[in-house]
Amino acid sequence: MTAGPTHPPTAVDRQPPAAERARTVALRPTSALHVAGIGTCPVLAATVTADGEVLLVVPSSGGVVDALRGSPLGDAPARLTVTDRSPLPLAHPVRGLVQLAGWLTPVPAADVAQLVLDFAETAPVEALFEVGLTATLVRMDLAEVELEESGTCVDVDPDDFRDASPDPVSRAEIDLMAATGGPLGRLCGRVQHWAGRRDDVRLLGLDRFGVRFRVQSRRGCYDLRVPFAAPLSGSEGFAGAVDDLLTCGPA
Repeated sequence: MTAGPTHPPTAVDRQPPAAERARTVALRPTSALHVAGIGTCPVLAATVTADGEVLLVVPSSGGVVDALRGSPLGDAPARLTVTDRSPLPLAHPVRGLVQLAGWLTPVPAADVAQLVLDFAETAPVEALFEVGLTATLVRMDLAEVELEESGTCVDVDPDDFRDASPDPVSRAEIDLMAATGGPLGRLCGRVQHWAGRRDDVRLLGLDRFGVRFRVQSRRGCYDLRVPFAAPLSGSEGFAGAVDDLLTCGPA
């Protein structure tokens, strides 16, 4: 099922580094915020900017803003959980989640305009139009990053997380799935043949290292990646890399 180099890569080499995977998940739109001493608080939007800043848009009334105003140190310990769901209709659509823990702090008024622009570069959401009106922009001083995938948890160094870039293929996966639906369907058929007819194989996602599938077997659910011969540098080479996978061996 692989089109690997002459010397087979290790399992670590066949997937993006953990910091890159965490940065990719952190850009997904589904997030939940828990603030110490308050509990779950509404968050209108959250993102990680190109420079690695963790920014959140929260309601100006109650919750986070009240906690910051009432804090003697001007900050509030919090944990932001971002969930990564497959864009495809799956029985188990969650692919992973990342938990970002640290201290929420106010954004100085002089920095708001620039940080709103930075926010929009990675997440151009409507909530940004409410900043300064019914919404407030806050930042998280990051202390811990935990990535959970396929039932395993990995601690990611916050500096590595800030320095990493999100996977360029994962960010474009909806368009790539639409443009290469036929080849991806044939590749799924190959994985189905490998897994056996009793197991249900579904396309799960894409990244620069390969194509991910979710297999529902009699013993449970597991994920696998069909790796490209070499990692891609961007989404432009994705179609050719899938074609290479389809010509590397018998169906």
